[in-house]
Parts: sequence; C-alpha cells; structure tokens
Amino acid sequence: MDPPGYNCFVDRDKMDAAVQDLGPKELSCTELQELKQLARQGYWARSYALRGKVYQRLIRDIPCRTVTPDASVYSDIVGKIVGKHSTSSLPLPEFVDNTQVPSYCLNPRGEGAVRKILLCIANQFPDVSFCPALPAVVALLLHYSTDEAQCFENACRILACNDPSRKLMDQSFLAFESSCMTFGDLVNKYCQAAHKLMVAVSEDVLQVYADWQRWLFGELPLNYFARVFDVFLVEGYKVLYRVALAILKFFHKVRAGQPLESDSVKQDIRAFVRDIAKTVSPEKLLEKAFAIRLFSRKEIQLLQMANEKALKQKGITVKQKSVSLSKRQFVHLAVHAENFHSEIVSVKEMRDIWSWVPERFALCQPLLLFSSLQHGYSLTRFYFQCEGHEPTLLLIKTTHKEVCGAYLSTDWSERNKFGGKVAFFGTGECFVFRLQPEVQRYEWVVIKHPELTKPMSLEVPATPSPPCRPVSSDPADRLSPFLAARHFNLPSKTESMFMAGGNDCLIIGGGGGQALYIDGDLNRGRTGHCDTFNNQPLCSENFLIAAVEAWGFQDPDTQ
Repeated sequence: MDPPGYNCFVDRDKMDAAVQDLGPKELSCTELQELKQLARQGYWARSYALRGKVYQRLIRDIPCRTVTPDASVYSDIVGKIVGKHSTSSLPLPEFVDNTQVPSYCLNPRGEGAVRKILLCIANQFPDVSFCPALPAVVALLLHYSTDEAQCFENACRILACNDPSRKLMDQSFLAFESSCMTFGDLVNKYCQAAHKLMVAVSEDVLQVYADWQRWLFGELPLNYFARVFDVFLVEGYKVLYRVALAILKFFHKVRAGQPLESDSVKQDIRAFVRDIAKTVSPEKLLEKAFAIRLFSRKEIQLLQMANEKALKQKGITVKQKSVSLSKRQFVHLAVHAENFHSEIVSVKEMRDIWSWVPERFALCQPLLLFSSLQHGYSLTRFYFQCEGHEPTLLLIKTTHKEVCGAYLSTDWSERNKFGGKVAFFGTGECFVFRLQPEVQRYEWVVIKHPELTKPMSLEVPATPSPPCRPVSSDPADRLSPFLAARHFNLPSKTESMFMAGGNDCLIIGGGGGQALYIDGDLNRGRTGHCDTFNNQPLCSENFLIAAVEAWGFQDPDTQ
C-alpha cells in the first residue's frame, strides 16, 4: 500500500516509515455522540488522508464571529507582513511568550510557514495577547492543509469561536493563569497522590502546574498530540485537562519512590512527556484520561470564573505577562514559621492543610479568627468572630490529643437565613479531615462518586463571590458558586448536608450521621460516618474538646 500523501511542508524522512493509510477513507456520521466515540477510538487516526478531511469538516463547523479572516485575507497580507525576510529569521509574535515552534516532522519550508502564519494571525487578532499553545496548533494543522492560506484560515476559526459554552484556546494572560489554577484544583481533587508528591518536592507547586499546557502543546510527540487534538476538536477544552491529569498520574506511577529535586521537577515532567512512548501508548493515555470522571463542563467554567476573579483582585490583567503577582503563595510562603502560631496544629500540619484548599484561596495567608483559649468556649462568640469571612477553616483538638477539622466554603452568617432553625448550607468544596493520629481527608462524596448525580443545565453563571475578602452584600455575587448542590440532581438531601449552625450546636456533614457535631459550650462533640463526605469517624466517636480554632484567608496585599 502506498505511503500517506504528505504535503510540501512535511519532511518525509522524519515521518515514521511504517505509517500507512490503513484506515477508512470517508467519514459519514454526523451525530455528535458518534463523533465523540470515533474520535476517542482513533477512527481517523489510522488514515492520514481522512484525518485531514475530518479536521477541515470539524473546523468548518466551528461557530465563529461574523468577521473571521479567511484564506483570501492571508493571500492579501502575507507579502506585506513578511516582506523580504527569510522565513527562518522571522520573529515570533509576542503572544507566544517565547514558545518555540515544535518541529512535528516539518521541513524547513514548513517551519518557516508556521512563523509566517503566526505573524499574520497576530496582525488580524490584536486582541490575542497571550497564547503560547498556538505554535503547536498551527504546526499540526499545517500537516493537513493544502497550503499556508488554508492553515491560516483554520487557525483563525479556532481563535474566533464565539460559542460561549465552547472554550477552545486561552488567548490572554488572565485566561491562561486561571486555567493553570483550575488545573491545580483538579489535580488536588483527582490526582491526590501526585499532588502530594508535587507539594513535597516543589517550592511553588503552581509553577509546576503552570506548565501543563506545554506538556500537551509542545512536549508530547506528534502522534500523541494528534490523537489528543482529534478529540479536542470534537469535545473542546475539557479534554486537555483530562489528558494532562492522565500524564501526571502516569508520571507519579513511574517516579514515585525515586528522588526528585525541587529545582528539576518541571524539567523532569517535560522529559517524561517527551519520552512518554517508553511508558504508555496514545491509546492507553486517552483511556486513562477518559477514566477520570471530571466535573461537568459548566462546573469547570464556574471554577475558572472564580479563579479569574481571584487573579483580577490580585491585579492580574488580560495582557499582563509578569507572573510575580499571580504566583501561588505556596504553603511554605503562605504559612510563615516566624509569625504562625496555633494551639492545635504545627506549621507543617497547617502547610499540609493549605495544600488541600482551592488554588484561589491558597493565594492567601492564614488569619486566626477565633481561638477558644483566647475568646472563650462559646459557640456564640465563635459565630461572631467568623461572620463576614468566607471560606473558613475549623480546627479541633480533643483531650486525647486527636486533631481533626473541616474546610468550610460558606460564611457562617448564612445560618441566619433559616429563622432560627438548624438547616444545612455550603457547597461541595467543603471537606473534613483528621491530622492526628493519622492524616486523612474526606471530600464531598459526589467528587469520587459522580454516578450519584447528573449535572443539571445551568444558566449563564454569575460571578462568584470574591476570595480572601469579606462577603459581598451584592446578591449577584452570591449566585452560582462552584459545586453548589442546586446544580446537581441528587438522590436526596443527605448528600449535600455540608454545614449547619444553631445556638446550641454546630454540625458538619449529615445523612446517616454527622462528620462533626459540637455543642454550644464547645465542650463536647461527636463524630461518625455521614453520607455527605462518606467519611470514617475523624477521632474518638464521642470526645471532649481541649481547643477550637477558626482560621480565615487573608490577602497578603491587605495586611
């Protein structure tokens, strides 16, 4: 059988000589679900020619803004923009942030064509200020384009997608940074073993996670990236999160137990991705990626919006490229040994807890709101000290020196909305944990068991409440928080009993029992299994309290 018909941009000698057009020549299906299955199965990956046809069709069907540059625009402007420069010396646009063009088996003509196309895109999209993934996309599309103009048009359509529910590429520094934070949040929830390793060896874990797009758009070998891109064009941005999480899972599996240095973790992961063929096939990588049962696309959108708002409040703008403000105040920075003091936990234990909290709040530093040793053993005083702060961290030490607690997503003032009755509120970001005698965290049961629910259709989400600050009185800021129980079709209310408070007791978790129950005198408590967190008892089932603390999250810029 003849080898694939490569175009003039491809170095035939670099392409695998064993690649043959073994697959089908046509694609007849039109239903989205069938397309998803075929893309995941690699239906058109086995045919170089068919993949080119499918890419043209999928990109043609992307809904775009009215004025989107096409092939004729490229023909009109390329000569003026490139001028007499040799293609090899053409500078790359500023928005690629010094990202190198991956070769992807392109010949010198192809590599030069990528530079020309990127410069023409920069000319036509002045609003694109940060897009380091674009060189890899253009380099791949060039494989399956008849000429430069067609490749330009296809890349423009991807950038010009105007479907608000179908995010394809980050095009600003703000969007890119919030995606990195969102990826960090997803790692924290879905790759806990890998996250624990990254926390242990990294001085700034977000700077490791900020590399996640580079793993996909640059380090992955061509045949792996093409498989990811096949599915990406059908399913969108969420696929990228899935594959990056799968890469991190495989990296942890291979490197767990081996020495890792903090200053080389990023390079170690990059090297692992470049040589990923030694570990896993493209099929197994995608299989692992789709075995991760992520939140719905709209829940991830809510999380992304919350992270964007946190960054805006840190002073990050759409065009800003300095990462000094957006660096995660990693646990070694957020919890300062010289000025942190707790009667319940050590600096190391607080750093462990801080590594579990959502990225947008890990930008903050711990602020002691309530201490039973300072403020007295009074639930009323506890509420008074905590109201106006969201989220909060509850710590409990028993008379047997057991330590447990909870991360609580919602302001305790919410309890006042129920007319004096004890009623549950909060969101699925709440979790409970124990530190002594051993460390264990229990998250919302739906995170590990999404089969319990099917996400509901959400309206366009309102901006989440601002992080690290007193809760806004504007009702619009209180709508559609990330993982609100009302977004899900839950079989019963017992799976969403996050937190409740009355004059006589404080309760965390419900349904079949309570994860934590504390009396009004902050004297006695009990713990047991509950449906909301599917947890084991956090300490002795009935306990006496030695100390209670509540901590808030303070923006370091407001100190």
